[in-house]
Amino acid sequence: MNELNPYIAWFPPEGFKILLVLFLSFLVGLEREEHVAAERARGFGGVRTFPLIGLIGYALALLAGAQIWPVALGLVAISGFLIVSYWHKLTTTPVAGATSEMAALTTYLIGALVSHEQYWIATTVCVAGMILLELKAGLEHLAERVGAVDMFTFTKFLLLTVVILPIVPNREFTPFAINPFKTWLVVVAVCGISYGSYVVQNLTKGRGGVILSAVLGGAYSSTLTTIVLARRAVYDKRVHVVSGAILIASGMMYLRLAVLVALFNRTIMERLALPFVVLAAVALVAGLLWARRDAAQVPGSQAEPPPANPLEIRAALVFAILFVAMLVVGKLASTYLGRSGVFALAAVMGVTDVDPFILSMTQAAGSSSAYDVACGAILIAAASNNLAKGVYAFSVAPRAVGIRSLALLTALAALGLVPLLL
Repeated sequence: MNELNPYIAWFPPEGFKILLVLFLSFLVGLEREEHVAAERARGFGGVRTFPLIGLIGYALALLAGAQIWPVALGLVAISGFLIVSYWHKLTTTPVAGATSEMAALTTYLIGALVSHEQYWIATTVCVAGMILLELKAGLEHLAERVGAVDMFTFTKFLLLTVVILPIVPNREFTPFAINPFKTWLVVVAVCGISYGSYVVQNLTKGRGGVILSAVLGGAYSSTLTTIVLARRAVYDKRVHVVSGAILIASGMMYLRLAVLVALFNRTIMERLALPFVVLAAVALVAGLLWARRDAAQVPGSQAEPPPANPLEIRAALVFAILFVAMLVVGKLASTYLGRSGVFALAAVMGVTDVDPFILSMTQAAGSSSAYDVACGAILIAAASNNLAKGVYAFSVAPRAVGIRSLALLTALAALGLVPLLL
């Protein structure tokens, strides 16, 4: 209150609070009044009832002082009137909502909050409530678009992040310095990026065509996207568009890896930032220019398979196990086989999912030589993965698309090894 005194010194001691309660309650009542007028239906309260409810909450909280039970009894009394109102609506209206009644309870609490000088909380509750009331149509439309599967997927994302992650031990175990918290944090980061791409893919389904699918799919999984696009080439005869899209997906892989590496080892990212950005830019620009060669052709069927759910708990556990295994194998290779052993392992691991291996490299030791080995291994694994995707495309797609895709990804793989020479 002290900071407000210069502005309200000419008010009675509680005058400012009463005016604030009236103002906030009036806003809620005005929104409800407008809603009733728009739908031409009878509802509970309006621009007079809601300010009265706010004043009741304020007065009871003022009289109660530090005691909570009078405010609670007042809430019960207000709830009794609201129950009668809702029962009346149930008997007279086929479909009766309880939004106005809940808004009335909120208004009562706003009055009590202002009485205890919780101005920011009271104002925030009022504004948040009005936003929810005004977004009725948008929220209902969102509920229609979000199915049970999407809600379950989001729930699993929350399970991985806000439920499991905080309780995982944050300490190192075994001679390999395995940290369960960091291991699960890696899982959360990979799943989070994949989940973001998954959501955008679902929202843009049927729009944007094959190029947008390549961009979003590359952020999700460039290997899976390459296979999907290669299969798409069976009915989409635009040879350059499909092969260019496959190259674009691999360009997005470098951006995805840049984000993941930056999250877990800034030193390695500082060394790889320029190569990753250059490789991503070359792949994206070259893929777009290559795809434009078929711009005049009519696209084939736009039917696209739905993106796979990136938040399967089993898949997350498998990723965590792979990450730990790559961490152990990488350290053993570094200790007993040296640089050449780690590089050979990187080339082999590039044939499969490179994320566990590359992120295990971010846990390299603090010496300059170890960072050099980790950076080299990451570049080799990414290049090996590009070459493997070229082979996948050559095996799955029609010959014209397969040959071009293999050539483009082989060139990208070779370009990805150039930083090793520098």
